[in-house]
Amino acid sequence: MDFVTFCRLNGILISSLPPLGIWKRYPTEDHPRSRNGAVKWMGEVGFVQNHATMIEVSVWKTEGPSQVNHRELQEATKNAELAQLARQRDAAQKAAWILKQCQFASHEYLKKKGFPDEVGNVWVKDGEQLLIIPMRLDDRLVGCQLISKDGVKKFLTGQKTSEAAFSFDNKGPNILCEGYATALSIRAVLKALRRRYRLHVCFSAGNMGKVASRLSGGYIVADNDASGTGERAAREIGWPYYLPPMVGQDFNDHHQSVGMFKAGQDLIKSLKTL
Repeated sequence: MDFVTFCRLNGILISSLPPLGIWKRYPTEDHPRSRNGAVKWMGEVGFVQNHATMIEVSVWKTEGPSQVNHRELQEATKNAELAQLARQRDAAQKAAWILKQCQFASHEYLKKKGFPDEVGNVWVKDGEQLLIIPMRLDDRLVGCQLISKDGVKKFLTGQKTSEAAFSFDNKGPNILCEGYATALSIRAVLKALRRRYRLHVCFSAGNMGKVASRLSGGYIVADNDASGTGERAAREIGWPYYLPPMVGQDFNDHHQSVGMFKAGQDLIKSLKTL
């Protein structure tokens, strides 16, 4: 089986070999409008991960003799890494520029998620209002998530997403979740219960583990995916975790369906030490 076929069997929408020696993002079958898929081809071996459904990286190995010159591979890998760093720097600079163009305003996405009075960084591009979520690593801006009024989410081309997060810091215990709207719901119920928190929006289940590895401990509020990805990520991290009762829901869905009081009681009951 060639590497492209292996990628496609793992749900990555790819039609030709990626650049040698560098992680490259692609759309996936489950999220064709986002680039949740990441692949890296090294000639003899390749790596594949769908961040929405896979906690671990899948490894491909060539079945025949290598056709790659190892010296050429080493040089290509070095050049690819330098090019990737350049793209990441460009993306970070673009994120900073976008944030300077933003105004604090309400946004249709926030209204649909149950927060009509919430304001955020709103950037107008080609007449469209986009909600901008800054993404940081060690307090350094590395990129941003752009959310349309319909909830379509994108990252800047070339930006670093691994280990990056957005945080609401109220000087409390660490709480990890995937999405921004989920974090807003957690923040709302904890404020109502007068509990402190430090919320980290990780943007995918796979990235929660990477963010958790940089922290001393905390809690997980996982999405109840039909695939079970969110719960698998929470179990792998090993922290206490909460899962909404209905399959297909995240905590924002649960909050909107049962109300703030019930959602808050469910969360606190599950995370008894919070």
